[in-house]
Amino acid sequence: MTLPTLNSARQSVWTVFAGLAAVLGGPASAAEPDWKVGLAQVKITPERPVPMSGYASRNKLSEGVTADLYAKALVLEDRDGHKAVIVTSDLLGFPASIAEPICERIEKKTGLKREQILLSSSHNHSGPTVTLKAQAKDGPGESERAVEYTRGMQDKVVDLVAKATERLEPARLSWGSGVADFVMNRREFTPNGVILGVNPRGLADRTVPVLRIDSAEGKPRAILFGAGTHNTTLGGDNYQICGDYAGFAQAYVEQKMPDVQVMFMLGCAGDSNPYPRGTMDLARKHGETLGTEVCRVQGGKLRPIGGPLKIAFAHTDLPLQSLSPDEIQKLATDKRNPKSFAAGQLLALLDKGEKPPTSYRAPLTVWQFGSDLTLVGLSGEVVVDYVTLLEKALGPNQLWLAAYCNDVFGYLPSARVLAEGGYETRGLYSGGPGFFDAKAEEVVVRAVRELATKAGRKVPE
Repeated sequence: MTLPTLNSARQSVWTVFAGLAAVLGGPASAAEPDWKVGLAQVKITPERPVPMSGYASRNKLSEGVTADLYAKALVLEDRDGHKAVIVTSDLLGFPASIAEPICERIEKKTGLKREQILLSSSHNHSGPTVTLKAQAKDGPGESERAVEYTRGMQDKVVDLVAKATERLEPARLSWGSGVADFVMNRREFTPNGVILGVNPRGLADRTVPVLRIDSAEGKPRAILFGAGTHNTTLGGDNYQICGDYAGFAQAYVEQKMPDVQVMFMLGCAGDSNPYPRGTMDLARKHGETLGTEVCRVQGGKLRPIGGPLKIAFAHTDLPLQSLSPDEIQKLATDKRNPKSFAAGQLLALLDKGEKPPTSYRAPLTVWQFGSDLTLVGLSGEVVVDYVTLLEKALGPNQLWLAAYCNDVFGYLPSARVLAEGGYETRGLYSGGPGFFDAKAEEVVVRAVRELATKAGRKVPE
């Protein structure tokens, strides 16, 4: 007589259990999904030549379209009915003057509250200028084109979110991470100071976070991924509209995964550039490299994400430097100094008898997905030091750090970067003027830690 092995006995028990579950109406391992997800996307490619963003050296309108630009929405709802939306875009950024009117209209149209809305941009330097004010440097009619484009884009984003909220379906979430090897620190140290160059020994965040969204049946519906380097493969000599490496990466994943909505969120990329850079071929190559890594990660072993979804959002006053009129005058007259632009704006305030601002009100947000993942949405062009600082403040695990969220006002330098100098210390270029004080670093870290605690993340003592 042959006795059954332990494995065969277990298999028999499982077979009986699975059969009973089928009779009762479903597979034994299937549980109701924790989430509902709504998706939508819209093309935001300019329909005619427009002023382009990202490089002051450009002196003419765009000359063609190499690849379309998109805004995409992901609406999440947990089992308790808590909703929130992430909007990604192939744009330079959403300054507060443009982001807040969008959010107000979304609130009225969908019922979502301000803290439930996260607007993200890829910081694309090969897209249209986004502004609601005429720019003095533009020629006759050029600013009007930029304003017209921006108003139309705002309309599309509002409608986009409304559509996504109407398309909620049961879904499962999971996530993992990979590596982007073309991310390079750009703060090159020279005898004449820090320049925009190549620094192989400099800090850089090469993490590629990947969120995969499946239907209740396990079919992929969406991919949200990130990287931590400027979308500046293409330089100021490029007049073709496209999404740079992030746009090409999204297109690559979409080609490999048809019918899946693919979205990109930029990380702490303030002091990083792609390497090498300078041509459309390199932009495509970096996009394919990143897209290949995203496909590898999403096809591997991912960690499931459960609910509930808890969000903590706040505007935080970040201290600005207090400079004397003589110091401002000196900075404003030195056109080689990257601080001259903001200093000129400060000088204009003084000439009108107005006092310079003492702080900047920056939005910060933390999304807590059960105990499985924390998404931190920072505003501004955040330098890589904040990755280490926030990992220490929050703990390094189950953590996704995104920047360029809700407001792109200028660079958010660390105390170290401010002490070293360089382009990333140039100050506010939107909503300003002013230069961040070194104490802003401490304020940001403390505020994010408080928000994370409020949202339910267990932070280190």
